[in-house]
Amino acid sequence: MQYLEDFTLATEDQEWQFFMAQKSRAYSDYYPFQVFVPKQVPKLKFAPITIFYGNNGSGKSTLLNVIAEKLGLARNALYNRSSFFEDYLALCDYTMHVPLPKQSAIIASDEVFNYMLDLRALNQGIDAKREDVFKDYLDHKFGSFQYHDLSDYDELAKTLETRRKTQSRYTREHLHRNVVEQSNGESALAFFSERIKDNQLYLLDEPENSLSPSRQQELVRLLVDSARFFGNQFVIATHSPFVLALPGARIYDLDAVPVTTKKWSDLDAVRTYAAFFAAHRHEFD
Repeated sequence: MQYLEDFTLATEDQEWQFFMAQKSRAYSDYYPFQVFVPKQVPKLKFAPITIFYGNNGSGKSTLLNVIAEKLGLARNALYNRSSFFEDYLALCDYTMHVPLPKQSAIIASDEVFNYMLDLRALNQGIDAKREDVFKDYLDHKFGSFQYHDLSDYDELAKTLETRRKTQSRYTREHLHRNVVEQSNGESALAFFSERIKDNQLYLLDEPENSLSPSRQQELVRLLVDSARFFGNQFVIATHSPFVLALPGARIYDLDAVPVTTKKWSDLDAVRTYAAFFAAHRHEFD
């Protein structure tokens, strides 16, 4: 499904008129003004999967944030927003002939990282509780409990239970399953599986962070299936060769001037990887 069809950034003339209209010129930073004009960014036309490629500082994350704010997308992570952001957004435009789905969102790598931290904190709480369960088991199994009346029934039941069960079985049954017996990469991939719903527009900022090469390829399969079978549209900022190789993706090279679309195999970062592995090909034989 395609929701966002195209997006136009502020032109050089629009930026010049904005600066001339300012009563005060005491500001040294008009971000995000002056970021994209030198790059000669054309009207951006979107496919079911569109990728913004570029090295650090190329503006790909800024571009995602501009689009997200113009569309009013939900977000769960902070971003660099200057005093002139609203002024810049007013000069941008887009085309969308279908209603924007309500759960559409921009997902930054910080949100994925926060998710992993939350899981880790939850596990630390569970691990602490596990020690209490261990102690409870030993106290009841090897303690000197004596039954006196009905008020002691619960303690009696627990004592009898410990005597017929191993410590590990007792612990499993009295403790919620440890939520994260996973690596950070597994947790990050689980985040995307849970977060991405059907029939939505998602802007993903460097989703490959925290993912190993094999996990990145699993993410690619998830994104391809989500776009092909479940009605999602993705706009992705990345320099990962695995994500750049997404089948059918339209890729804008933000390192090029003017910015233009390219095949993933023509991008500098990908060719750097290819040259490195070609030079070491004999070591894989």
